[in-house]
Amino acid sequence: MGFGIVPALRIGQAVLAVFGLAMSCYVANWYNVDISAASPSQVNFLIFASIWSLISLAVLEIVPRFAPRASHPYSALAFEFTNVIFWFAGFIAIAVFLSRLLFCRNAVCGVAQADAVISAFQFVIWGVSIFFMAKDVFKGGLRRPAAGRAGQSMKETVA
Repeated sequence: MGFGIVPALRIGQAVLAVFGLAMSCYVANWYNVDISAASPSQVNFLIFASIWSLISLAVLEIVPRFAPRASHPYSALAFEFTNVIFWFAGFIAIAVFLSRLLFCRNAVCGVAQADAVISAFQFVIWGVSIFFMAKDVFKGGLRRPAAGRAGQSMKETVA
């Protein structure tokens, strides 16, 4: 994995996930409190996608450092892939929802539009991240150390 770009991607993913979570929660709160209606499922899905991204970032960064035997390159690839899919679905869903509104008023409309843009950026950033991860995994990188390799250099002797 490239040393310089991947940590920057991870920081960007975390910052955008927190901003997206805050904006989605603001829009959901507006629906629930101000107009006394259930928040749209598209907004709720973006809340889920933001929380899933934060969990994924924790798993992708903490598990390989503190529990290397528990991490596997294909599980890391699966976490990356699910985030790409979730953010793609989320930004398409919120964009379609916003395009079908008859009117858009107050600050909540601008926040929802900004949330759609952040979701699109999240899709792009996770797409770049999975590219680097897949490149390393399929070229043989990110391999787990084998448990029995330490003793292979020693020859067996009969006592």
